[in-house]
Amino acid sequence: MLNKKKIPLQTKILGLISTLILFIVFLLASIFAYLQYVDARTQVKQLALQSAMTISLMPELKESIGKSDLDLRFRPIADQVIDQVNAENIIIEDREKIIYSHRSPRQVGQKSFDHTNNYGLIFGGSNNFELERESGSVLIGKVPIIADNGEYTRVIGTVAVEYAEKEIFQNIYKRIKSILIASLIVLILGIIGGVFLTKSIRKDTMGLEPHEISSLYRERSAILLSVMEGIIAIDQNGFLTLINHSARSMLNLKDESLIGQHIQFVLPAITIDGVLQKGKPIHNVEILINDKVYIFNFIPIIENEKIMGVVSSFRDKTELKKLIDTITEVREYSEGLRAQTHEYSNKLYLLSGLIQLERYQDAFEFIQKESANHQHQNRILFNQIQDINVQAILLGKLGNASEKKIAFEIDPDSYVDVLPSHIEITDIITIIGNLIDNAFDAVADRKERRVSFSITGIGNDIIIEVADNGKGIAEDMLDFIFDLRSSSKGKNRGYGLFNVKQIVESLGGTVEVKNDKNGGAIFTVFLPKK
Repeated sequence: MLNKKKIPLQTKILGLISTLILFIVFLLASIFAYLQYVDARTQVKQLALQSAMTISLMPELKESIGKSDLDLRFRPIADQVIDQVNAENIIIEDREKIIYSHRSPRQVGQKSFDHTNNYGLIFGGSNNFELERESGSVLIGKVPIIADNGEYTRVIGTVAVEYAEKEIFQNIYKRIKSILIASLIVLILGIIGGVFLTKSIRKDTMGLEPHEISSLYRERSAILLSVMEGIIAIDQNGFLTLINHSARSMLNLKDESLIGQHIQFVLPAITIDGVLQKGKPIHNVEILINDKVYIFNFIPIIENEKIMGVVSSFRDKTELKKLIDTITEVREYSEGLRAQTHEYSNKLYLLSGLIQLERYQDAFEFIQKESANHQHQNRILFNQIQDINVQAILLGKLGNASEKKIAFEIDPDSYVDVLPSHIEITDIITIIGNLIDNAFDAVADRKERRVSFSITGIGNDIIIEVADNGKGIAEDMLDFIFDLRSSSKGKNRGYGLFNVKQIVESLGGTVEVKNDKNGGAIFTVFLPKK
């Protein structure tokens, strides 16, 4: 199916402006023409009536009618009046309706059949009339000619001043023509302004059409919903302009009205002044928010060498650490198996040598000893510990301990069923793996290296205990051992026990640490089954 061609924004704006101006011009011109027409008719009627009344009061007119010499004596005066008042015609009739003065000489002396004379001849009244002539419609102002001889007054004739209605239209057309010329200038100016307006809008929209902007907005929304990293955007003044779903979830931001608030009010731990001032990006900075460590990246938004804001993406380092721990455990499990393979290869070589030397009794005793140790470990590991994930972790640690020459013992009284479903594999890997690794590190510099592990699932809690014969934990560190970056191993350490505590507490459990009276440290974890 073919897509319909989109109309450019510039065409839409210019079309809208032109149509709007033309509509306004047409509307105003129509209103103006109507008002001018009504006003002009009223003025013409008043002028016709006033002119006729002025003429009727001229002594020359009354004297000429009385001597029946109107055409000869009053005609020059009538022509002059016609030119002065710009009338179409001046008609003078006597009481017998005989025309004494007319612009057409053929009408002079003829009897008029105009019924409008009756009003003036009989009642002596003045009025306006509208009649149709051969040349078109005319407006007439008609008044009686009244003679006064001192004793009485009488009507001796009528005066009618006519104006052609087409003259009114011509005058209005001239005025409208001036309006149309001015409107054309306005239209041109409006189009020029529309061109500049569209250029400004296209500059603000980076040359994109509205349908392209809406498409980008839909795509942006889909991208922000699909990415697992948190993303926030801040303007040049430090106010939030965007927070995606992952950011709200990770930072536990439930308020929907956060957009438009300052970043220091929403997330006081985040400082972006340096990025806004210098415009230099900051990568992989660790920030503690709500007892969790997040890795932030801050990228400035630069337009025309001006910093317009900052976009920040971040991820939960705890989740990364759990993933890394899982990968580490798998690697260590593989290395443990490799170490066991290497160790058993050496034992096979020993057996082969003993047999070749015909020292059968020594070979038999060695096999018995190794078999007893192997059966003891397998009985605890596979018969008493039912969870396959815990089995895999301990198998890897056994191999690792063997390679490091550490006596790693699993308590023979250990017993646990399959772990509850709410305890995920990454959780148990982080807890057991970190505790055992810390114990291995604690005994690394000891002459006799011993680490013991115990797990019990009898009762309402799963109890995990790891003990070592290291030098123990300094008394001043006992209260801070689970804090972030609290470690005696050097810089950028101290995440393991912090992650252990975070996961244990998230599962509703507790973790305890104490020094053994015989030396070393004991870590105990209590995880509720429900």
